[in-house]
Amino acid sequence: MISKPIVRAPDVVSERSRPTGELPDAKRPEVPGAADEVAASNLRASRWWWLLLVVLAAGAWYFRADWLPWLPIGTSGGAPDAKPAVRVIPVKTATVEQRDLHQYLNGLGTVTALKTVTLKSRVDGELIQVRFAEGQMVGEGELLMEIDPRMYEAQLHQVEGQLTRDEATLKLAKLTLARVEDLLKQNSIAPQQVDDQVAQVQQIEGTIETDQALVANARLQLSYCRITAPINGRIGLRLVDQGNMVRANDLGGLAVITQLQPIALVFTIPQDDIPRVLKQTRENRELTVDAYDRDFKTKLATGKLSAIDNQVDSTTGTLRLKAVFDNEDGLLFPNQFVNARLLVDIRRNALVVPTAAVQRGPNGVFVYAVKPDETVDLRYIAIGPSEGAMTAIESGLEPGELVVTDGVDKLVKDSKVSLLEAEPVSADAESNRGAAKEAANQGAP
Repeated sequence: MISKPIVRAPDVVSERSRPTGELPDAKRPEVPGAADEVAASNLRASRWWWLLLVVLAAGAWYFRADWLPWLPIGTSGGAPDAKPAVRVIPVKTATVEQRDLHQYLNGLGTVTALKTVTLKSRVDGELIQVRFAEGQMVGEGELLMEIDPRMYEAQLHQVEGQLTRDEATLKLAKLTLARVEDLLKQNSIAPQQVDDQVAQVQQIEGTIETDQALVANARLQLSYCRITAPINGRIGLRLVDQGNMVRANDLGGLAVITQLQPIALVFTIPQDDIPRVLKQTRENRELTVDAYDRDFKTKLATGKLSAIDNQVDSTTGTLRLKAVFDNEDGLLFPNQFVNARLLVDIRRNALVVPTAAVQRGPNGVFVYAVKPDETVDLRYIAIGPSEGAMTAIESGLEPGELVVTDGVDKLVKDSKVSLLEAEPVSADAESNRGAAKEAANQGAP
């Protein structure tokens, strides 16, 4: 009997059990490049992770000395015997000097003329001549203007003629008096006639004195027709032109003359500095005053203190002082604003340093002194008075030492420095620079 082989049916998944649109694995279509894209994305991500690890490792290496101070030498990645690089700080320095320190008081002042004269006419008349140029220097007694004198000449001739007439009358009266006195001696006339003649002579003498006064007054009025300079100085602009009628004592005047040599300067100082000035004046010391321009750059003149006001201005708390200048070069003009510097004291053989080198801390005042090995030493000092950009040192420094003036904020004790060449500045320039800063803080014009 021949048996038939058993044929198994293939595993067929029911079409109803498969999701709609899903194909069998064998029949599922393959998307081109999908695998490559996934691989590239994985590669890029791995590269970013490796880059991050490299950056972190480099940072740990760079900051190993600060972050891992507890690691022994060699575990931080460096050589066991390597030394850290020394940081060199560039600084500017100044030398401690021993010299005289001049102490000044600064104030804002106004130049004023010692004498100012407004020329005015004392008589009425026509201005017929002007003999000066505007702005020229004139001397005392110099003829400047002339007023028509003819009317005053006529008045002078009139009173002179009257005087001559009265003098002749007096001469006749005296001769008559001599005759009557002779007749009286001969008892030819009465004494009363002699007395009448004496009175007549005295009356004529009084008239002559009056005539002489009239003549003097007429000559004086005639002299007023010539206007001369009463002082030496510079004459200003002409206020009345030639040909105009002028009146006696017109309010406007004819011109103004100001005395420029010598000239005065009135300036103010704070009331707190009054004792320093009075101390010097009580010792009969002559105090010097320098006049500078508004920028404190140019010295205009040097003079002497001449007067101190008798009261303090209550609104500003300042005292007015007056100085006199020869003004030979004529750089000072009336009503000019200048800066005044009053020398009140001189500190002899003082140790001085630039004020910029002086620093203040919780433990006191100090400077950074440069040692021979070009490291700095923090040196505590005692300071004295300051003047402008310079400060006196009482103790803590020696002449010739170097102190740091620029770059101080980057220094600590024993810092290594390199010295930069500083432009040399004179003591007067440093003082003027400090004075200019002080004037700017006080609102100088």
